[in-house]
Amino acid sequence: MSFISLGIDLGTSGIRMAVVQANQLLTEYSMPIAPPEKLANRSQQNPSQWREALYGCFAQLQQADWCAKIDGIICDATSSTLLLVDKNGDPASPALMYDDKRAQDYAQKLTQNLAKNSGAHGATSSLAKACWLANHYGTDNLRLIHQIDWLNAQLCGELTPTDENNLLKLGYDSINQAWPQPVKQIMPYPLPKVVRAGTAIGKVGTALQTRWGFRSDCQVFAGTTDSIAAFLAAGATEFGDAVTALGSTLAIKLLSDQPIFAAEYGVYSHKLGNKWLVGGASNAGGAVLLHYFSVEELQDLIPQIDILHPTGLDCYPLIHPGERFPVANPILAPRLPATSDKLVFLHALIEGLVKIEKQAYQKLSELGAPKVTRIFGVGGGNLNQAWSDLRAMQLPAKLAHPVSQSAAYGVTRLINL
Repeated sequence: MSFISLGIDLGTSGIRMAVVQANQLLTEYSMPIAPPEKLANRSQQNPSQWREALYGCFAQLQQADWCAKIDGIICDATSSTLLLVDKNGDPASPALMYDDKRAQDYAQKLTQNLAKNSGAHGATSSLAKACWLANHYGTDNLRLIHQIDWLNAQLCGELTPTDENNLLKLGYDSINQAWPQPVKQIMPYPLPKVVRAGTAIGKVGTALQTRWGFRSDCQVFAGTTDSIAAFLAAGATEFGDAVTALGSTLAIKLLSDQPIFAAEYGVYSHKLGNKWLVGGASNAGGAVLLHYFSVEELQDLIPQIDILHPTGLDCYPLIHPGERFPVANPILAPRLPATSDKLVFLHALIEGLVKIEKQAYQKLSELGAPKVTRIFGVGGGNLNQAWSDLRAMQLPAKLAHPVSQSAAYGVTRLINL
């Protein structure tokens, strides 16, 4: 019997699980999570909501008799979503989300001390948030953990080492495989032990064995970020292959033979085996459409859009000020279409999203990334026909059909990478 793995994807809106054997998806389960609380520059969730969704999925697994059959578990989670925990591992702060920008003042101070190619630049970086948390919650007997650490702790019953992908925005240097000295001096909490994605980091703890029936020899592996898991799910394998995750935001990754870092454009690189994933993430995306339209309105209006007749309207579709990629500007203001016509307004928003994606690939090319040969699209945005058709017309490479849309499936491929 070949190895049966369980992939767990913890995202902003829910938890998804995939049972996989020999790269074949056997079954999937999911549970929703309430949207983050948002106010001004703040975006946060209560980790108790994550636990409720996690246990809901475990209950589904148990009911279907899967728990005892799982040989290994590997997770992905949202990069730069983090919180503080006390010495018992219990939350000591809200979870600051990936797009939380309350640490702008700290980010400006960090710029003077960090190397230009550091992934810790910007108000949404883990390091800037760590400084904010230290100032507001203190440091005594507290640990800073990422969302992936929280998830792995639920599995193992204790804190585990962290994969290098999730630590990029805390300032970890993937090129030299070390913590830079300035980060060691700035970081107000203990730095985590770093391991390569896909490394075995422990076994399922007794609590999960007792409650859900997992075996004591069920292995837990270091995972990665949600966007890398989505990349792996798509089936991109060659230099020049790219994946755009069309979700709440636009996350772009391009497979490269060398790393590229350009903080002024929000471009960074993750190590993936002996290759590099170069890219960034825009704050624009599907969440903008859902901010202005209900699902029912979108279903009604999208088929009416004529992409062969552009609106001619200037649009940079953000919900709140601030952009990360293809330009890093924490105060960039949204530019919304000047029209009261709902159909035209929606058309212009979609045009704006495609324009941002096109600019992102142009910027990567300018910075020395390989020529884009194929673009895989994953995420709910693929269901938007107008968006998909306009992308096919304007993007610089052929659109390819992904092997899978599931990050929970994709992250399992790290075990054998």
